[in-house]
Amino acid sequence: MNARFDSVGLIVSDMAASLAFYRRLGLDIPAAADTEPHVEHTLPGGTRILWDTEDVVRSFDPDWTRPHGGGRADLAFACDGPEEVDRLYEELVAAGHPGRLKPFDAFWGQRYATLHDPDGIGVSLFAASA
Repeated sequence: MNARFDSVGLIVSDMAASLAFYRRLGLDIPAAADTEPHVEHTLPGGTRILWDTEDVVRSFDPDWTRPHGGGRADLAFACDGPEEVDRLYEELVAAGHPGRLKPFDAFWGQRYATLHDPDGIGVSLFAASA
C-alpha cells in the first residue's frame, strides 16, 4: 500500500483570525469553529486543510516552539480570473494582512500575487492571464 496525500496542517496563534482570513478566500467554514482548538475543512476533491492552535500542538509536543523565518511552504488559491486576483489581494491587504508581491502578470502566463495569513504563512493567488 502506498501513502496518499490527504491534508495540509496549519498551526495558528489565533483560530478566529486565521479562519476569517480563509473565509475571505472562499472557504465555507462555520463561525462556530472560531472557538475550537482543532478545525478541519474538506476541499473539493477530498484534500483537507487542518487548523490547530499552538496550545493543541503543545499538548502532544511540549517542546514545540513557534518557528521563525518561514518561507519554505505556501498555499495557493486558484482564482476565476485576473480581476479576482487583484480584488482578493486588495481586500485582504486592506483588512490588515501583509502583502508580499502585488498582483502582476507573470512570464508563465498567470496573474499572480502573494500575501501572508495571520500566522505569516505565504498564500499565493493566481489565475490565467487575460
